[in-house]
Amino acid sequence: MQVVNNVLAQPGTGLVGDRYAGRSRGKRQVTLIQAEHIPVIASCAHLSELTPEMLRRNIVVSGINLLALKNRQFYAGHALLEYTGPCDPCSKMERDLGPGAYNAMRGHGGITARVLAEGEIAVGGEVKLAIS
Repeated sequence: MQVVNNVLAQPGTGLVGDRYAGRSRGKRQVTLIQAEHIPVIASCAHLSELTPEMLRRNIVVSGINLLALKNRQFYAGHALLEYTGPCDPCSKMERDLGPGAYNAMRGHGGITARVLAEGEIAVGGEVKLAIS
């Protein structure tokens, strides 16, 4: 996992430079997680330290309930994205973070999205609903 300050999102590809770029079936081109959930996951998993990159999500956001984006299109920075589903945890969380991590992430894993229109996503950028 490499932390960057900005990334280009492209339709059909996902995030340029991501190891899964272009290999996604379309529904999981981008993963997002709420910063507010990270300390909750750490507490439930009994972890003294938990960084966003340890959770293996592409983008960390704050100040917005990601589940409120269900069935909606939204902007992350200048990229137009579309909610495609919850980003449920996988067994790798248990392996990478230790026993209990999988269950600690249930309901806190964030969302998946597909890229509809190219744009840059940068640290500090805004996440907002697209006007229909």
